[in-house]
Amino acid sequence: MPGPRFLTLTDVAETLNVSLSQVQSLVRTGDLRGVKLGGRGVWRVEDVELEAYISRMYTQTQESIRQPSRPDADVEI
Repeated sequence: MPGPRFLTLTDVAETLNVSLSQVQSLVRTGDLRGVKLGGRGVWRVEDVELEAYISRMYTQTQESIRQPSRPDADVEI
């Protein structure tokens, strides 16, 4: 059975194993596409947008691995 089409920002944070504030920042900057719904303006992220974001991050990670090392590069493991 497929999951919901739209995810709360909390759901996205849990899926990515990051904080809610990090997801809010991703949505605010447009790195992760979200929609503001209803009169109260609740944010939702479509499941396909989350998958597209994850795919882009895999691509960016692979590209950064292929680049020569930079001493100032941020690496968090």
